[in-house]
Amino acid sequence: MLQHAAELGANAVIGVRYDATELMQGVTEVLAYGTAVVVEKER
Repeated sequence: MLQHAAELGANAVIGVRYDATELMQGVTEVLAYGTAVVVEKER
């Protein structure tokens, strides 16, 4: 997720959510998502 955000020009990810669902024994689907943003110092 962080790598994808950086590829989009972001330097931070906010509002991160994580979910894992067991589809069947030994198989788990993992989702992680958030909002890519550009954070700047206040001037």
